[in-house]
Amino acid sequence: MKLVILDGYMATREDLNWNALSDFAQVEIFDRTPPEKIIERSIDADAVFTNKVPFFKEQIQQLPKLKYIGVLATGYNNVDLQFARERGIVVSNIPAYGTNSVAQEVFAHILNISNRVELHSNSVHAGDWCKSPDICYCLTPQTELANLTLGIIGFGAIGQKVAQIAEAFDMRVLAYSPSKKIGNLYGKTRIASVEEIFAQSDIISLNCPLTSATEKIINAQNIAKCKHGVWIINTGRGGLIDEHALAEALKCGSVAYAGVDVLSVEPPVVENPLLSCSNCFITPHNAWTTQSARKRLIDTAINNFKSWLSNSPINVVN
Repeated sequence: MKLVILDGYMATREDLNWNALSDFAQVEIFDRTPPEKIIERSIDADAVFTNKVPFFKEQIQQLPKLKYIGVLATGYNNVDLQFARERGIVVSNIPAYGTNSVAQEVFAHILNISNRVELHSNSVHAGDWCKSPDICYCLTPQTELANLTLGIIGFGAIGQKVAQIAEAFDMRVLAYSPSKKIGNLYGKTRIASVEEIFAQSDIISLNCPLTSATEKIINAQNIAKCKHGVWIINTGRGGLIDEHALAEALKCGSVAYAGVDVLSVEPPVVENPLLSCSNCFITPHNAWTTQSARKRLIDTAINNFKSWLSNSPINVVN
């Protein structure tokens, strides 16, 4: 049994490894795989692990030995599930490994905007406090989160964890989920319509999957429904935002701030309009990369593979 890991560095970095897999298969590991090397590296594989390396019809049909694709992420839009199923290839994913880490990143962005700790710390280290005529000073407004309304679009595991954290800050929380009844309460969080979330939220957090219904849900039309000066936080998928519309709203102030961990194209092109917005704080899709989350990912990937070898596959998405 030969297993090829095509972009293994994303999970291991410098502090974890795939050693446990050697008990079950002959393993070949690549840190990264460019498109032109996918077939060459996978041609003899019975199984592959991929984080973002694509396995669409074009790739799968050139790999006659392939029987298993382990996606090293929760999302699996880099795999043609239907064609894999037609070829008898099992595809599994890693559900819920990063819930705490991604929810934490939501509030890293919110707290960065509300308090700008690093900006003030840098100012102090530059000597500005030593020169201040007052015992304190503010370079930006300091915002208390208590009693602000947080609207969460997407109320799965991550959205629910974001709501729990928000409640601890004494925020009012609204959440939208197509599978939950408007008006129901989950703790202190009330299920609301998307329209109500746009109209009432001081801060909007996107924690939903990218689908035809949610693609560019943050657009010029919906921004116009929001409170002037709303904050937009996106740790979901870059495609949830019309980046040109958000950039325009940031420049005119209808959106006061944005904090995003994901962009429509990653790594971004230099022309991405959000890169030129000083009130848009961008992290490089690293919400999921805490060591704890990556260890859960690796452990689940190995367990998925072992279960498939035992003819009892789990976390199957096709």
